[in-house]
Amino acid sequence: MNAAVSIRIALRALGANKLRSALTMLGVIIGVSAVISLMSIGTGLREQVSAQIRGLGTNLLFITPGAQQTGGVRAAAGTRPTLTLDDSEALFTTGFSYVVDVAPQQDSGAQLVAGGQNWRSRVSGVTPSFPYVRNFQVALGEFINDQHMQNRSRVMVLGAGVAQELFGDSDPVGETIRANQQNFRVIGVLESKGASAFRNQDDVVFMPLTTMQTRFNRFRGRGGATNVSSIAVQLTDEDAVDGAVQEIAALLRERHDVAQDDFTILSQKDILETVGQVTAGITLFLGAVAGISLLVGGIGIMNIMLVSVTERTREIGIRKALGAKRSDILMQFLVEATVVSLLGGGVGVAIGIGGSRLLSGVQLPTPGGGQALQTVVPPDAIILAFVVSAAIGLFFGIYPALRAARLNPIEALRYE
Repeated sequence: MNAAVSIRIALRALGANKLRSALTMLGVIIGVSAVISLMSIGTGLREQVSAQIRGLGTNLLFITPGAQQTGGVRAAAGTRPTLTLDDSEALFTTGFSYVVDVAPQQDSGAQLVAGGQNWRSRVSGVTPSFPYVRNFQVALGEFINDQHMQNRSRVMVLGAGVAQELFGDSDPVGETIRANQQNFRVIGVLESKGASAFRNQDDVVFMPLTTMQTRFNRFRGRGGATNVSSIAVQLTDEDAVDGAVQEIAALLRERHDVAQDDFTILSQKDILETVGQVTAGITLFLGAVAGISLLVGGIGIMNIMLVSVTERTREIGIRKALGAKRSDILMQFLVEATVVSLLGGGVGVAIGIGGSRLLSGVQLPTPGGGQALQTVVPPDAIILAFVVSAAIGLFFGIYPALRAARLNPIEALRYE
């Protein structure tokens, strides 16, 4: 008996017990739809976070200070004031062929007051190279320039979120903001970059780094040098990352006169790889949890197939009496179990895709505010769902099929 005949018989047998067949498929449907929905969430999360990291800039290295140690107790990384503005200038002027630009940054915070509105925000002192290195675009006005740096001008560039909180829909360029008992003139507003998994990139205010260091807050390090919170280094291409990390580290050790690094260098490539590993693990875990329902569905298929074998004992005896081989009976019940599983898998795939689309756009809580969830249904998840469905049908259908194939035809004919 060929496969086509076996499939027709299987469909006829399933059609004779529609409700029972539907309930049998239910476990597989739930399992497959859950696997696809959860994998789409995990894949979407990975792509979202990766896009946010790429949005920080292109081919970047992030250099941060080391950890402060007091009384033998080591504090968190970045607490030791070891990086200076001179370090960032040295990285740009040393002559490394792979360095495109450098963007030092000093972070602080302040209560901003404009008119009758006030808002607590992060304040960053930066240089004119910052928007090019870190991929920020100006929507209104202008960004900080060299003249602002030289004059230590009291000017600010607002993130889109801060501009909205303080000035609403009006144009803030030219307006005055008071911070740290000083007045600052708004010269520009940045395009919105939205909230990320790390922070709200629109809830920030930029001022000249020289202004931050002399008029806003004073950050002094070794020998009166001006400290910075971090240095972003833009490289020519991704292939230069490994060599750049080693050479930049050697330069900073020499400048700081230390044998052990008092700084940390992290590449954008490393961050993306770490995020990929973490989110892949989350996706795998979610898929494994949902896969438990597939196991339950397979047990349901085995149970129903055993019932079917018992109910059709006389039919099996008649088929054997008419010349059907054990392999024919085995194939018949295996195909029937596989068809049940595949039909359930197909319905589960449709429900899973529909469920993932419904979940897309759901607001998630993030440190910087609500962020819409984006789901992505990977094609390999659909293929995997069908393969697993077929495998479940075959695996859990083997025992009932063997039991049917081993029935003695004479005893089967006597069965009532």
